[in-house]
Amino acid sequence: MSVPDFAVRPQLSDDVARLIRTRVFDGTYAAGTFIRLDQLAAELGISVTPVREALFALRAEGLIDQQPRRGFVVLPVTGRDVTDVANVQAHVGGELAARAATNITEAQLRELKEIQARLEEAYAGDDGERTVRLNHEFHRAINVAADSPKLAQLMSQITRYAPESVFPTIAGWPEQSIKDHRRILSALNRHDAGMARAAMSEHLAAGAVPLIDHLTARGVVVVDGDHP
Repeated sequence: MSVPDFAVRPQLSDDVARLIRTRVFDGTYAAGTFIRLDQLAAELGISVTPVREALFALRAEGLIDQQPRRGFVVLPVTGRDVTDVANVQAHVGGELAARAATNITEAQLRELKEIQARLEEAYAGDDGERTVRLNHEFHRAINVAADSPKLAQLMSQITRYAPESVFPTIAGWPEQSIKDHRRILSALNRHDAGMARAAMSEHLAAGAVPLIDHLTARGVVVVDGDHP
C-alpha cells in the first residue's frame, strides 16, 4: 500500500495557504477579490485538492469567506484585527519567554545567539526571505526552550494570523527588532523570567502600530467601520 500523498498533501496545502496569506497582506488579493480554485491550481501547477484544503483552512481563520455559487472571496482586514492578534501574541509569547528563561540550557542559549547573529546579517544584507525564516527560528527556539508544548502549539496557531513576511519591509522595524531581540537574549542569559516576559511582550505588541500603518498605506487594512 502506497501513502505518499498523505505525507505530502498537508505540507502542500500549508504552502498554498501561506502563499495566499502573503498575497492578501501584500495587496495582491484585495478585499473583495475572488480566488478561483482552478486558476490558482493551474498557476501553481498542482491539483485542485491542496488548493481547496488551503482555502478551507483560510476560511476557518477568517481571512476569506465562501459565497454560494461564487466561490472564495477575500475578507477585509481591519486595524482591530491586527491589534487583537498582536495583543494575544504578546500575552502568550511573554509567558513562553518567561518559562524559557527558567528552563533554557547553555546549548540552547548558544543556538539562539547564533540564530540572532545570522538574522542581523540577513537584515544588513536586505535579504527579506532569509530574515523571515531566521526570525521564525529565533522565536521557535525560545518556545521550544519553554518546554510547554501546548502553549507553544497555541502560539504557532496565533502566528498564522500575523503577516511575518511584511515586517522586514517596514521602515525602522529591522533596527527595532534587533534591539528587542538583544534585550530578550539578555533576559534569557540572566534567567530572569520577569524581564524575559516584559521584553517579549513589548516586542510582539510593538509591531501592531507600524504594521497597521504599513498595511493601511497599501490599502490592505481598512479603517474600522468602513467595511461592509
